[in-house]
Amino acid sequence: MIGLEDVYNVVEAMAPLYVALLLGYGSVKWWGIFTPEQCDSINKLVSFFTLPLFTFEFTAHADPFEMNYLFIGADAISKLIILVVLVFWAKCSSKGSYCWFITSFSLSTLTNTLVVGVPLIKAMYGPNAVDLVVQASIVQAIIWLTILLFVLEFRKTGSDIASTTPSTSDSHMISFEIKDAEGNDTTVRPRTSFLGLMKIVWLKLALNPNSYASIIGITWALIANRWHFQMPSIMEGSILIMSRAGTGTAMFSMGLFMAQQKNLVACGPTLTVFGMVLRFFAGPAAMAIGCIIVGLHGDTLRVAIIQAALPQSITSFIYAKEYGLHADVLSTAVIFGMMVSLPVLIGYYFMLGFLH
Repeated sequence: MIGLEDVYNVVEAMAPLYVALLLGYGSVKWWGIFTPEQCDSINKLVSFFTLPLFTFEFTAHADPFEMNYLFIGADAISKLIILVVLVFWAKCSSKGSYCWFITSFSLSTLTNTLVVGVPLIKAMYGPNAVDLVVQASIVQAIIWLTILLFVLEFRKTGSDIASTTPSTSDSHMISFEIKDAEGNDTTVRPRTSFLGLMKIVWLKLALNPNSYASIIGITWALIANRWHFQMPSIMEGSILIMSRAGTGTAMFSMGLFMAQQKNLVACGPTLTVFGMVLRFFAGPAAMAIGCIIVGLHGDTLRVAIIQAALPQSITSFIYAKEYGLHADVLSTAVIFGMMVSLPVLIGYYFMLGFLH
């Protein structure tokens, strides 16, 4: 049963995030410390240094041999359900698009499991349930955030190529001629083959530490747990000195972004409600279906649904900001999601208590 002390523990875990957020916001809005160019540089620092090291650090300390693979299977099925629905929406709806497909997937599936999930789930179901939340976070970092990074890079690279003129087009490109409708003049337009585009995308991802931080981390975890040895302290200390700043600098960068917007609710009320519906209802509903398919029950079922209703992943905002895709929507989802998550998740807790 959740008591006032448990609620306080969750608030205690979340409050420092808002301190970092306010410091970032105030440094631009009130004190004028950073220029827009400097704000972009800070986001790159977070994206290319603190977050990859943070991801590596927590995946490297996992034990892959003790994972609940039914739980992970339910999580994978829920995300595949979301993908199928979004593909159908993007193809069949006049409002569907590739860009909103990416953002809607982030809003529906990517959660803040470590900061909010761990203290809340511990209060609800005890320390054994925390292991499930950590497992979900590891799989999210290894698979789903990596996929998100790929599709964002694919979109950005394709857009960059499409915006180039024939005179500045790369040579990974193929030119072709078409006849104008009004005469015999020819127009040369650049086109990139799919393989050429993929080559550019993979090259960029190879230079992005987010692409392989979680892979290296889980590889280390497999080796370390198989042969029972620990990371050398000099190596761990070198990682921790930057990784400990991961979440804080991410929230600071979000504050910088907020301060540069005209309105505090950067994306407007309609998109805010849209994001909250996807985050707190669509994700848990898909997870419930996944749990039924694999046969989860008891507290494992309850933990699976509640962790799917956790607030928005901070990393998803950093990626959105870096790649210029609906950062206003993701920042609002993170900020408001953490504000409203506590009553929503407690409501789920009491409703799920009736399940047997």
